[in-house]
Amino acid sequence: MNRLHEKGLISDPVGKAKSVLFTEEGLSEARRLFGELFGASGG
Repeated sequence: MNRLHEKGLISDPVGKAKSVLFTEEGLSEARRLFGELFGASGG
């Protein structure tokens, strides 16, 4: 989680929360990778 936060892809993973929030850059990258890996536009 820390590496994703350092790259600016998720919000600060404080504590032991089981969920995080994507940054705008992280959401864009997740959609791009989903499309690349699963052949869909992701949105």
